[in-house]
Order: sequence, then C-alpha cells, then structure tokens
Amino acid sequence: MRVFVTGASGWIGSAVVGELLAAGHEVTGLARSDASAAVLEARGAHVRRGDLDDLEGIRAGAKDAEAVIHLANKHDWSDLAASNAAERAAVQTIGDTLVGTDRPFLLASGIAGVTQGRPVVEVDASPFHGPDSPRGGSENLALEFADRGVRTVSLRFAPTVHGTGDHGFIAVIAAVARQKGVSGYPADGTNRWAAVHRADAARMVTLGLEKAPAGARLHAVAEDGVTTREIAQAIGRAFDLPVTSIPSDDVRDHFGWISAFFAMDLAASSTATREFLGWTPTGPTLIEDLDAGAYSA
Repeated sequence: MRVFVTGASGWIGSAVVGELLAAGHEVTGLARSDASAAVLEARGAHVRRGDLDDLEGIRAGAKDAEAVIHLANKHDWSDLAASNAAERAAVQTIGDTLVGTDRPFLLASGIAGVTQGRPVVEVDASPFHGPDSPRGGSENLALEFADRGVRTVSLRFAPTVHGTGDHGFIAVIAAVARQKGVSGYPADGTNRWAAVHRADAARMVTLGLEKAPAGARLHAVAEDGVTTREIAQAIGRAFDLPVTSIPSDDVRDHFGWISAFFAMDLAASSTATREFLGWTPTGPTLIEDLDAGAYSA
C-alpha cells in the first residue's frame, strides 16, 4: 500500500516507517525540517514537507495515499489547548478526505483516563469528547468516520514506549531524579504504568494496518503494569541514586508537570489485540531497558 505517515520522523513514527518499508509498503512521511526529510529519504521513504498546521498539505497527503497513519502530535505541555486544537483539526481533515474510500486511517491515542480502578481493555470507549478534552477528543472523532466509509483504527499506546534513545516520559522522570539527586516514586509507589518496547509497538501498528477492521481499538501494550516504585528503583540503579517515596502533597512540586501522569494508575491489557493480530511482544521489558543503560546517556 501507499501509506502516508504523520510524525514519520518521531520516536514511534521512525520505527513504524522502518516496519512498513520492510513489509513492502510504499511510505510518504510528513517532515517539518530538512534534517527529518533527509532521514526519511535515506531510509527509502518519500517526503511531503509540512506540519500539523498545514492542513492543505495533510489533505493532499491523505488523498494521494491508500492508507494514513497519523502519529504526529505537538505535545506542547505549556499550551495544551493549542495542541488539542491542532490534533482535532488534523484528524477532521484526514477523516473528511477519506470519507467513502474504505481506506485505513490509523491514529495514535492513549490509555490515560479511559478507566479508573482497573486496567484499560480494548472494548473500553474513550470518555473524551469535544475539542476541549485531551487530544481534542480525536479518538472518538476519528471513530465516527468508521460509519462513513473509513477504516478507522485507534492505536492506544502505553504511557511509555521505551528503548534506547527515548526522550519521552521515562526520560523526563530520569532527568528529574538526576536533578533532585534522588529517584522518587509517588506515595506508596503501587500505581502502575503499562509499557511496550518501541520495536514491538511499531510491529503492532503494521499488523493493525494490514488486519484491523473499522472501529477497532488496538493496545500497544507488552506489560500490563509496572509499578512506579519498580521504575524508581531501576532509575536509582541506573544513576546510583537513593530511592524514596515522595508524599502525595509533595508530588507536584517534586516531579513538575509530569506528576499528573506519574501519579496515575495507567495499567492496560492487550489480550484482545494479541489474539486478533497474532502479535507477540518480544522486546526487552521496561526494567530490562533501564538496567541495560537505555536511559543513562
């Protein structure tokens, strides 16, 4: 298939592009910079220059493709309203372009806040609707197009898609530990984070493109839940730092903006995804990556 990928040069997107090319698909990646474009071209992908604000370029990329995988997100924590608005506008543009084509439209989503008190499973609908909700309610917006001739598939990624070179949440938590001189965990550290290795996540996306039906929700989750205490202990070992509990009242001051996530229970199951796609994660666990020095640079 001719696949248009937004976020093609990002942490997850670059791995997905590699999997798609290896599987024989033709890839066009959206690239904001000369550097990103050069990397994509060197790997054998085509390039469309632009960003999430270039809705005409996104529309043209979707129109020319036989499938769209939308992985880009601004992730501007200082202006979430703008990030959410850009995400919603991009999803609306892609969906409108693909109406009536039966072409695949896969988009990145997450598990945070979907359920409370138990792991998120694939049949759990997102509670987020409308432009003011997280990610601009993009998962539900995209799934609405499944009734309009679009093979929409939600890709729910674990809160940590880990590996050497990751600059996401775990890298931020490790940076806080180094800055504070102590590897902390919130309260008793029993809240959990689902996790998946980057290579396993990319393989799941490619399988989802080839197999998943309209309306499917897929979970890129290899470990249902790693406790925040275990994460803090592994970071402590990696940087030779003491490990300690951070009282609930001090969590925000200690961890900053990422405290809103690190204090949450973000467990999730991928049982249905594995059975449907025939997907078996084989990469290292999060703790194995931390112990091997993946975040020590």
